[in-house]
Amino acid sequence: MPGYTGTNIQNHVERPDDTFRTSEAATADVGAKIISYIETAVEEADANGVIVAMSGGIDSTLTTALAIEALGNDRVVGVGLPCNKSDALDVNDARTIAEGMGIEYREAHLRPLVGLFTDTIAPAVGPREASADSSQPSNSSSSSELASGPESDSSTGAGPIEERRAIGNLVARLRMCCLYYAANRSSHLVLGTANRSEWLLGYFTKYGDGAADLYPIGDLYKTEVRALAKRLGLPKRIVGKEPTAGFWASQTDADELGASYDEIDPFLERLADRNEDVETAAQAVQLDCETAREIADRYVRTRHKRTTPSTPGVGGR
Repeated sequence: MPGYTGTNIQNHVERPDDTFRTSEAATADVGAKIISYIETAVEEADANGVIVAMSGGIDSTLTTALAIEALGNDRVVGVGLPCNKSDALDVNDARTIAEGMGIEYREAHLRPLVGLFTDTIAPAVGPREASADSSQPSNSSSSSELASGPESDSSTGAGPIEERRAIGNLVARLRMCCLYYAANRSSHLVLGTANRSEWLLGYFTKYGDGAADLYPIGDLYKTEVRALAKRLGLPKRIVGKEPTAGFWASQTDADELGASYDEIDPFLERLADRNEDVETAAQAVQLDCETAREIADRYVRTRHKRTTPSTPGVGGR
């Protein structure tokens, strides 16, 4: 298995050879470096501030907190962009957190926009078979249901998995369009909220949450994100939330990835940072071989999401 060769994220946090940066001293150092990184980037861009998509989860909350430490709460804007009915609790958390942090918070529901897309654009540009199906108003995969998630069977996430994922990716890209519109209007930078675990697994939407100006926590594995969040005193209910991409009701990262981050992170760290082969890394962290191979395969298959699109190299350029 080839080792990790780089991402679009700046590697501004040095990583020890034998452990995650979770101790009190290590998290203090990491926090200081990230705060300085944000401050410097905004200054060099001559931007007025930053905008963060706030989902009510640990990653966006931590990113917002670090931005406030770097810039002050008057230069940080939080934006809530819910789409699914199941987002209600999380967006309430985001709104409450933004209020508590004293930052400007804006909110818009994307369901009408997604519904318009699935009713008008998707039939025109999607596969012919899918377009024919979507023209039937009584079909169980109607635009309203896809936009709000499969609430009719939230316990199983019933419905065509490929179509649900396509809609989920659409929502992520619409969110980033909204963030960049807001950023352009006020000369702000967009802060991405992806962490290193998600980045290495390709567990993000290309040109959706995978598009931003800066990724403050992009060097931190989820394990380290939790440790830094605890050190900064983020609410326990936020730190302890089950990680989810929010693509549909009841969807979780662990279900999608086949393992929890507590299991994935030690393996990924050895695979990507130490350049160990799959078998050696799996044995060292006591991860079963099948899960290890699936994670390693995802890591390799999603390499294109972590690189700049290539050109043919005409004239050696």
